[in-house]
Amino acid sequence: MPFVLAVTVFSIERRSTVEKIFRFQQNNTTMGKELSAGLISYITVVYIIVVNATILSAAGIPLEAGIIATILSVFVGCMVMGFWSNTPMLMIPGMGLNAMFTYTIVQSGGFSWQEALAMVFAAGIIFTIISFTPLAGTIIRSIPDSLKEAISVGIGILLILIGFDNSGIITSSEHTLLAIGDLSSPEALVTMAGLVITFVLFIKNVPGNLLLSIVITSVLSILVSGGKTSGSLLEVPSFHEYFSVFGQLSWAKAGDFVFWLTAFSLAMVVIFENIGLVHGHSKLLGRPESSKKALEASAISVVASGILGTSPTVASVESAAGITAGGRTGLTSVVTGVLFLFSLVLIPVIKIVPASAVSPVLILIGVLMLQGITHIPLDDLAESFPALLIIVLIPLTYSIADGMAIGFILYPLTKVLLGKGREISPALYMIALLFLSNFVLQYAL
Repeated sequence: MPFVLAVTVFSIERRSTVEKIFRFQQNNTTMGKELSAGLISYITVVYIIVVNATILSAAGIPLEAGIIATILSVFVGCMVMGFWSNTPMLMIPGMGLNAMFTYTIVQSGGFSWQEALAMVFAAGIIFTIISFTPLAGTIIRSIPDSLKEAISVGIGILLILIGFDNSGIITSSEHTLLAIGDLSSPEALVTMAGLVITFVLFIKNVPGNLLLSIVITSVLSILVSGGKTSGSLLEVPSFHEYFSVFGQLSWAKAGDFVFWLTAFSLAMVVIFENIGLVHGHSKLLGRPESSKKALEASAISVVASGILGTSPTVASVESAAGITAGGRTGLTSVVTGVLFLFSLVLIPVIKIVPASAVSPVLILIGVLMLQGITHIPLDDLAESFPALLIIVLIPLTYSIADGMAIGFILYPLTKVLLGKGREISPALYMIALLFLSNFVLQYAL
């Protein structure tokens, strides 16, 4: 009896400590909801381990080292985000940024992966200086509401596109950019069935609806495939190989002007992609005031990425899955980070979850994010046209940063041509100029 009492007291004290750190009551959530949201977030983004490591390997980073670097970068990023900003946003290597790291900086630019890691570190330092100073607030305040709403909507469409693409419902075509895939394939059929299940569970507000939909759809997928599971099992990577990558930043070409032009170009994409993502998630979370701390955490995570041996991290677009599942505090991010740390042994299990089980969740979240389009003044083309271009170009270019760039350049240009240039803040003019310069630098490299 005394032992049971001691265990009970310890459990209460521990829960009280966690409550003080993450403030569950203040954020209208519970530990159970946060744990469930963290698990859902992990299932949604665990794909990044293999995908990112494969892209990094094309830059010369050993595959096993890339796997460990990816896992550690997500773990560190999620810990910083969870404890520093107390938000459920996830930090993972950004898709697009890893391609820029490998194919633009290393393969096209002629830099080594060690020098590219130094650029990631430098971009993180620039980002940190901006996020921890009034510059971050100045930048955010200078962005018109119509463009902010457009970023959220554009990300929503991108999520829908990713969901349909992963399931094979939408595919590329020789004659058109996109086309309907094979709707009779098991993956497509399971995704469509899962989409109906997910929407019904969500609309009925069934507790743990998103996690439940993933479980049901996973079982359905296994039954349809005759007991076969997707993916291949991974062995535990060797840390010996990873030590040849950790902290291997090279400043050998730091005296080269092109080195810093490339680093600046990378910093531009990292900063504004994170600003767009953090704003979208903060809006979905209903806590816009949390964006400052979240940006600071994002910047620290980017600095850590360069040291740990991977391309820059971003506040993952899939963070919306945890938020929609009820995640409201940093515990969601912390749980996801811890699960990533255990991924070396959990990957064989998590690979059982097929893309067709995750796709319906991504599509649902994307649909929910489309509602922000009602806040864009469509009757005023000077405001809506640049915003609508952002909405269209984010999914079409598969790049949040590029889609944002076109809208941010066109917005002040349109205002000036209409004689309304005084309505634009100097900061927005500077942002537009930086985006334009970034495009020039990309083509110059």
